[in-house]
Parts: sequence; structure tokens; C-alpha cells
Amino acid sequence: MKSFAVKNTQTLKRLSSPVSRYHQSFFLDNLSLKPVTPKAASRGLACSSTACSMGSRTSRLYSALAQPLSSAPPALTEPSPEEEGAHADPTALLKECEEALRNRPARFHRAFVSPEDRTPLSQPIRVMQWNILAQALGEGKDGFVRCPLDALNWAERKYLILEEILTYQPDVLCLQEVDHYFDTFQPVLGSLGYHGTFCPKPWSPCLDVEHNNGPDGCALFFRRDRFELLDSVSLRLAALALKTNQVAIVQTLRCRATGHPLCVAVTHLKARSGWERLRSAQGSDLLQSLQAATRGQHGDVPLLVCGDFNAEPSEEVYRRFAASSLGLDSAYKRLSADGQTEPPYTTWKIRPSGESRHTLDYIWYSSRALSVDSVLELPTEEQIGPGRLPSYAYPSDHLSLVCDVHFRDELDRLL
Repeated sequence: MKSFAVKNTQTLKRLSSPVSRYHQSFFLDNLSLKPVTPKAASRGLACSSTACSMGSRTSRLYSALAQPLSSAPPALTEPSPEEEGAHADPTALLKECEEALRNRPARFHRAFVSPEDRTPLSQPIRVMQWNILAQALGEGKDGFVRCPLDALNWAERKYLILEEILTYQPDVLCLQEVDHYFDTFQPVLGSLGYHGTFCPKPWSPCLDVEHNNGPDGCALFFRRDRFELLDSVSLRLAALALKTNQVAIVQTLRCRATGHPLCVAVTHLKARSGWERLRSAQGSDLLQSLQAATRGQHGDVPLLVCGDFNAEPSEEVYRRFAASSLGLDSAYKRLSADGQTEPPYTTWKIRPSGESRHTLDYIWYSSRALSVDSVLELPTEEQIGPGRLPSYAYPSDHLSLVCDVHFRDELDRLL
């Protein structure tokens, strides 16, 4: 474990040099509100692989939710032994979210669809993938012309995001465009029993927006009572041997119930048309890292890869993942009648340039070692509404993807 800690810290230090300079001026102590020294601030960012558990102290938990947008993220601290085992009540927090959202339209219920006619196992692994929309980008750069500005107010939008996470209670949660990790997601999800890791973009576009809350990046959370962490690497993806602005987190976990290892990765590839070759190169770089991470002593480690690939299924990077020797398949193909087609959209927005509807988000899984029990259906065009995403009812321009999976040998033992 010592070697892992050194490796992960060194990796994040390399990634975060411009970021830590940004944070040095306003990292505050969570209790005293005294400024933290630049050395302590950069050390805190480098240690972001550990979620700060807030325990059952609801005053600290809800104060994290109540912080205004201009509030600085607190300095990172290790959870105390008593906080490590203490969890906030998710039902109480969900009610808190519902109360905060009482003036917003009711959210549509999304049902789980089972791709096969069988009874799912009692304790599947629930995986959630979601680009939650960075607050600075939503308000300052993305230009959602049909979305009322007050619908993007962080004081309420954060409750919409948390409400959705709490509704589905994933065992593994993969997020992109996270720019409120330290002041919201780390303390709140840590209090609910999640271990969190954050990897910021080296040159986050959020930093170009006035009154931003720091850089955006990828975050990976898992339930500590379900998994233990064996290894973690934060990557800055390369293209043609050159480092790019896109990142990934790759972690090896062990399932506490079965003892099975499981490799989980989250990423966010380069956006916009015209960058297809760069996305393909980034995907190839990530696949190489995944090949190394999944080579176990007793065979390949099962793999889950979640991300906003910014690529339609027709793009080369999608084909690279589908044809990889890792034996990956896409979970959301299970919604189609033939099991071979991706959904028609995972993002749908209206910008000054026009309406944009694309399938960009995926949950890839090792089809030889894992099986999909069910997937969460996507809302219809009518349920999304004419203003598209985001809106008063949808906090992001991307839809969340959720699926339940299990290790195939679990089912074999039952047959």
C-alpha cells in the first residue's frame, strides 16, 4: 500500500502543478477558516485520492451543501477513526434535496430494464456514469440558449445532482466535469461511505471563467463497504507521445463480498468535431494503460470503463474499444431490440449554433467476466421537453447512465 500511495501522489503532483498554484490563494481550513500556506495547499491537492469523510455530523455535512458558489474548497484532511466508520443518513439527505427542490418541476421516474429474462442477483454492482456539467462552463461558456439562467444556479442545481445520485445509490460512481469536488462531492459522498478520487485537467477551461470554483476534472467514487482499494493511477492522456489536457483515473478494487478484483476507469476525451484523430489517439493511450492494469496473477482482471468519450459510435475511438483484446462491450446496447445498437442520444442541447443530439457517453464492461443485469432507461423526447438539456428538471446537458452488473461466475455457481 505504501508504494501505491507514493505512486498516486507523484502522479497527481505532475498533473496538478498549474492547478495547485490556483488553489494556493484560497484553500481554507474547514474549521478555523484560516488561510492555508501554499505548501499545505498543494499538498492537499496532491492527496485528493482520499475522500474526506464528514461522518454523522450533519451540521458539517449540510454546511457543505449550503456553501455559496464563491466559497473556497476546504483544505483536505484525513477522516478520523470515528468518522471513517460513521455515515450520514442517505434517506435524510435525499429528503433535504427534495425540500430544497420543492419549487422545481417534478422529476420523471426512470425504470430499470432487464435485457434478459432472468431474475437479477440480489446484490449486483451498480455503476453510474455521468457528465454532470461543470458549473463554470454551464453559466459562463456553454451558451444553452433555451435554458433559463436561474435553472443553472448552483445553490439548487447541486441538489438535483445529489438527488439523482442518492436515488440510484451506485456502488461505483464515475463523474466528469466536476468543479465542486472539494466543497461538495468529496465531503457529502464521503459522509455516505464513499471513497473518492479526483483528477483535474491540467488546463481546465473553467479557469477562464470569472468567479470560477477551480478546475474541472474526473472523479471516481466507490462504496467503502463494498470494495477495498488495491491500486490507483491518475493519467494524463497522450496523443502521438504528447501529453494532452484530458485525464483518466484507473483503480483496481477488491469486492469485499466475493474477493474478486475489479478494475474501474473513468475518463473524458477531447470534445468537438474536428478532433476525431486526437480522441482516437487518447483512447489508444488509455487502452494501453488498461491492458497493463488488468493483467493479474491468475488471469485478466474484469474491467469497467465509464466516460464521456465525446464520440459517436461511428468514430474510430469507439471502434477501438469495441474491437479491443480486452473483450469490452457497451452496456447501453442492451436497451436496443437486437442488443447491438447504442441509444439515439445521451446528450441533447440547444446552443446558438443549433440543436445538438448525440450519443457520447458509455459504460464499457468485460463481457467475458461480467454480465449486465439491467440498465436504467433514458427519458423520451417528451420527458426531456422542448428546451432540451439542461433545465429546471435536468441539472446537466448529459443524461446519467446506470447499470447493474455481476461477475459471471456468481451466476454459474447458482445454475
